[in-house]
Amino acid sequence: MAYLAPIHRPSSVRHALRLRLLKDDEESLVVAKANRLEIYSQNDNGLVLSHTRALYGKVTMLERLQFAQSPTEHLFVGTDRYMYFTLSWDSASQQLHTQKTYVDQADKTSRDSQSQDRCHVDPTKQYMALQLFDGIITILPLIGKGKKRGPSEAFSLGDPVPTRITEFFVRSSCFLYPRDDAGAQSRFAILYEDNHQNVCLSVKSLVFSPGGVGDPGSASLDDLSAQDDLELGASHLIPVPAPAYGLLILTETAVLYIDDAKSELSRKQLEEAVIFVTWTAIDAQRWLLADEYGRLFLLMLNFAGDGLKEFDTHMIGYTSRASVLVYIGNGLVYVGSHQGDSQVVKIQEGGISIIQTFPNVAPILDFTIMDMGNRSGETHSNEYSSGQARIVTGSGAFQDGSLRSIRSGVGMEEQGILGQMEHISDLFPLKSSGAEMKADILAAAFVDETRIFHFSKDGEVEEKEELRGLLLSERTLYISNIPHNQLLQVTSSRIRILDVEGGMITTEWSAPDADSITIASANDHYLVASSGGSEAVAFDLTKNLQVVAKRMFLQEGQISCIHVPSVNPNICVMGYWQSAAMAIVNTNTLETLQRVVMSEEAVNVPRSIVLTQLIANEAPTLLVAMANGEVVTFAMNTTSHVLSSRKATILGTQAATFKILPRGDRLFNVFAICEHSSLVYGSEGRILYAAVTAEDASCICPFDCEAYPGAIAIATSQDLRIALVDTERTTHVQTLKFGRTVRRVAYSPKLKAFGIGTISRTLQDGYELIQSHFQLADEVMFRQLDSVTLHNDELIESCIRADLRDGSSGEFVERFVVGTSYMCHAGQDIVRGRIMVIAVTPERKVINVGETTTTGGACRALAVIDGNIVAALVKWVVIYAFNSPSITELVSYRTSTAPIALSVAGAHIAIADLMKSVSVVRYSAPSHPGSPHLLSEVARHFQTAWATAVEYVDNYTWLESDAEGNLMVLRQNVAGVTEDDNRKLEIVGEIRLGEMVNRMRRVEVEESPNAVVVPKAFMGTVDGSIYLFAVISSSKQDLLMRLQQAIAARVQSPGNVPFNIYRAFKNSVREAEEPFRFVDGELIEKFLDCPASMQDNICEELGGKVDTEEMRAMVEGLRRIH
Repeated sequence: MAYLAPIHRPSSVRHALRLRLLKDDEESLVVAKANRLEIYSQNDNGLVLSHTRALYGKVTMLERLQFAQSPTEHLFVGTDRYMYFTLSWDSASQQLHTQKTYVDQADKTSRDSQSQDRCHVDPTKQYMALQLFDGIITILPLIGKGKKRGPSEAFSLGDPVPTRITEFFVRSSCFLYPRDDAGAQSRFAILYEDNHQNVCLSVKSLVFSPGGVGDPGSASLDDLSAQDDLELGASHLIPVPAPAYGLLILTETAVLYIDDAKSELSRKQLEEAVIFVTWTAIDAQRWLLADEYGRLFLLMLNFAGDGLKEFDTHMIGYTSRASVLVYIGNGLVYVGSHQGDSQVVKIQEGGISIIQTFPNVAPILDFTIMDMGNRSGETHSNEYSSGQARIVTGSGAFQDGSLRSIRSGVGMEEQGILGQMEHISDLFPLKSSGAEMKADILAAAFVDETRIFHFSKDGEVEEKEELRGLLLSERTLYISNIPHNQLLQVTSSRIRILDVEGGMITTEWSAPDADSITIASANDHYLVASSGGSEAVAFDLTKNLQVVAKRMFLQEGQISCIHVPSVNPNICVMGYWQSAAMAIVNTNTLETLQRVVMSEEAVNVPRSIVLTQLIANEAPTLLVAMANGEVVTFAMNTTSHVLSSRKATILGTQAATFKILPRGDRLFNVFAICEHSSLVYGSEGRILYAAVTAEDASCICPFDCEAYPGAIAIATSQDLRIALVDTERTTHVQTLKFGRTVRRVAYSPKLKAFGIGTISRTLQDGYELIQSHFQLADEVMFRQLDSVTLHNDELIESCIRADLRDGSSGEFVERFVVGTSYMCHAGQDIVRGRIMVIAVTPERKVINVGETTTTGGACRALAVIDGNIVAALVKWVVIYAFNSPSITELVSYRTSTAPIALSVAGAHIAIADLMKSVSVVRYSAPSHPGSPHLLSEVARHFQTAWATAVEYVDNYTWLESDAEGNLMVLRQNVAGVTEDDNRKLEIVGEIRLGEMVNRMRRVEVEESPNAVVVPKAFMGTVDGSIYLFAVISSSKQDLLMRLQQAIAARVQSPGNVPFNIYRAFKNSVREAEEPFRFVDGELIEKFLDCPASMQDNICEELGGKVDTEEMRAMVEGLRRIH
C-alpha cells in the first residue's frame, strides 16, 4: 500500500486575475498554482500573501463575477475534472465560502476542446460563457439579489444552457463591448481555424430566453458578421471599450483593428515577427502584450475627435516568459509564468524594472538527489526526513532555464567567518556594559582556555586579551550577564561574580578539588553546579553566591546534565548517568519533585536537557536528548510539576546538544546539534522538528548584536562564524540562471560535479537557432568547468552518471553517458541519434572517450546494467558494451511503440512505453564463452496508458506515471498459477495526482523498525511539485486507510468536491470511483488541524485502537518525513 506526500508545492502559474474579493474597497490578486489558490494583497513593497487554500482539482480557468447589489466580487473556478463553482470571502471566518457548485459539466458525447478551456463574462455582467467542448458554448446567467429569490439563489450563476456553434478549432474568443444602443444584444467574437486551415473571425449575437421553474431556458448564438482569410499567425482577440469600441486581433506580423460599426479593418505592421502569448489591459486605450521570448510590448490607441487615429506597438522590456499578465494598478504588472519565475514589474519611463520575484521551479525536466544527509555513503539516520535530501532540478525552459537546489528545512545564511579555530566546546553571548541593549561580546570556550571577541556596531571584530576580570586561562563551563550589572562565570575550578563596569571580583567560590566542577547552569536567580560529578550545589545569585543547598546523588550515579530554566526559576532539571533517569528538583533544597526513568537500557542516558516555552498559551516543554539519538518531550505543569504528553523522536544516532534561541513574544526555539542538526519549534499548537542546513556544527549560541541583529554564532570543527537562522521550517530554493533549457542533470559524488545537458535558443535574422551542450559544473556554485558543443540540429535527450565496465581493460570506470537525437527537416523520415561516453580528467576537463556513429533512433533514456549501457531508442531497447573508444551493441528488444523511460533493478529492466504502459524484461549475460546476451520479456501491464516515467520501488513492484496525471503501482504476479498469470503486472494501487510526472528517482533509506512509512522515490512534475512516494508498513495500512476515509468525510474543500472523486484514477479509457490502496498524506495531515473534539470523534470511529494522543503523534511523525 502506497503513501504520497508533497515536499515542494506547485509553483507554476497559468491563471491569475484581479478582483475585489476580500474587501469591497480593495482589489486582490488571485493566483492559481495547479490545485492551489493564493490570494495576495498589495502594499508599498509589492504583493503580500493573505490567504492560500488547496482545491480538490487542478484549476483550468478563473473569472471574476460581479453580481448586482453584492458589495464584493465573486470568484468562478473551473477544474480539470469538469467541476465548476463560485467562491466568495466570508469575513467572519476569514475563509473562502462556496456559493454554488456545478457537478460535472462533462458531455460524454462531445469532444474536449482542442485548445484550452475558456471562460468569459460579457461587459453587461449578465451572462457568462464557457468553452469546454468543440462546437458548444455553455451560457450561464448571473443572478443578483432580488425580492423573490431566496438566500441560496442570490449572488450565484443560473443553470447552464448549452448552444451549438459551427466553429471548431477555436484560437481565441471574447465578448464585445456594447455601444450606447439601449437594449443591444451581447455580441460574441470567435477566432477559429476552418477545415482548410484558414483563419477566420465570426461575430455572433447572443439570444437568451430565461426559463421557468425546472426549465433552464434557451440560448442561441446567431451570426452577425464574418471575416475570412486572416493571417495564419492570428492568435488573440482583444475587445476594445469606449470610446473606440471594436476589436483588436494580434497576429505574428501585424496588429489588426476592426471597427465593428463600420466593418472597417485597419492594419499596423510590426517591425519584426512576434509570437504573442498573452495580454492585459491597462485602460481603455493601452494594453500590455507578452511574447514567446519574454519580451513585453505596449500597445496604444491614439484618438482624434470621436474616432481612432492610429495605434502603435513597441517593446518596453524583458520579463520571464509570461503565461498570464495582470495589471494591478499604479504602473505595476503581475507576470505569471509557467516556465520561469513569476514577477511584479513596474512600468516607468524608458522601460520596466522588476520589483518582486516569486521563485518557480516548473517545469521540472529532470532532477538528481545530491545527498541524503551525508555524501560519504555511511549509514543514514534511523528516522528519515526530506530535509536530509538536497534535490537539484533542471527547471524552466530556454531563456528562463535554470538549476534549482531545493531543500526543505530551516535555512541558515552565513554572515561572516571570524577565523580558523578548532576544538571549540561552547559559545556564550555577553554584554560589555549595562548600557548595551544587545550583545557585543562573544565568549568561546576551548579545552584549556577561553577567548573573547568584541564586536563593534559596524561589525568590526577584535579579540580581547582580558575583559572585566574574567578568568581566560581555564575552560569556561558557563558565563552570562546577570542583574545588577554583573557577570557570572563558571570554570572547571571556580565560580565568580564580577562587576561589569569596574571588573572587580564581587564574589568567588572555589571547588573543593581542582577541576571538579563538571556542569553548570543558571538563570537570573539561581545557579546549580555539579561538583565531583555526584554532588549538586545550588547558589542564590541575589545573595552574593550564597550556597542554599548541597546534595549527593549517590543512588542516581553521576549527574549527566543540568538545566536551570528561566520559565520557572525555582526548579532545576537534572539527568543521571547510572539510573538513566531525569528529575525535577527544587533549587532551594535540591529535593526531588518529579522523577522519570527515561530508558531501561543503562547506556541510553540523558545527555542534554532544557525546559522552555515553545508554544504560546501552553505548558512549558521539557526536552531530553538521549544517548541513542532520541529526543523525548514532555509538557510540564508549572504548579504541580507533573509531566505529561511524553513523545519520542529520533533525530540521529548520537546524542543531541540543546541550545535555546529566542523567537520573540516570550517564545523560544531549541537548536538540537547532532549529525543532522534540527530546529525544534512550536507551530499551530504542535511541536515540529525541521532539519537545519548547518553541516558540521559542534556548538552554537544566540548572538543578537548591533551589526548582526537576530544572528547566532556557530562553531564547526574548523572555524567560528556568524549566521542568520530561520525561526521555522521552509522550503529553500537556490537558483543558478543558465539562460537555456537544462534538460538533463546527473551528479557524481566522487567528482563533486554535475553533468548537465542544455539546449539554447536564439533568434538571428528572424530565424530560431537551436544548440545543445554537455557541461561539467562544480557542485557548490554550479560554476562551469568545461563543456562539449554538440552538432548542429542535435538535441540532448538523456544524460546519466554511470560505472561502466571498460571492455578494453576489464575495469569499472566512472563516466557520464549522453544520448541525443537529430532534428528532422522537411522531407526526412529517418530519426537518428547518438550515444557518447564522456570522461573527466584530473584537471576537471571533459573528453569524449567513445561514441556510436548513429543509433537507430533518438536516445530517449539511458540506464546501466551489469556495467553495460541500456539505451531506449525509437521502438527498441538496446544494451551496449563500452570498449573504449567504441560502443558495441550486445542485444536488443522490440517495444510496442516508443520507450521513453527506463528503470533497472538487478537483472530486470522496466520500460515505460509511450502508449502501452510498462513492460519488464530480464537481461541474461552469456553463461559461457560464445553464448549470446539475452533480453526476454517477463512481465507486462496489458492496459493502455501513456506512460511518462517508471521506477522500481519494492520486490517485483514498480511505480508508473502517465500523461493524464495518474500514478499506478504495478506488481508482477510471481505467485500466479499459469505462465500467463506470472507475466501480468497487476495494479495494486492507483491515484490521480492531477499533475504530469516528468521524472522519478529511487531513494535508498534504512528502514526504522517502528517506521509508519518507508520512503521509496521522489517525483518531479511539470507544475513544479516534488512528491515523496512511500510504502506503508503492513501494521499501519488498515489504520491509515480508515483514517483517510474518516477525515475525507469531515474536511470539505472549496466547491464541495468529494475527495474520492478528486483522487480517483481517470484516463481516456477508464475512470474509477475512488483511489485504490493509496493514502494522500496531505489529507492525513489535516487531522492535526481538526478541533480536539473532531479528533476524538475520528479516533472513536476507528474503533478506539489508537487514542487521540497516539494518533496525533503518528501524524506529526508523518509530517516530519517531508
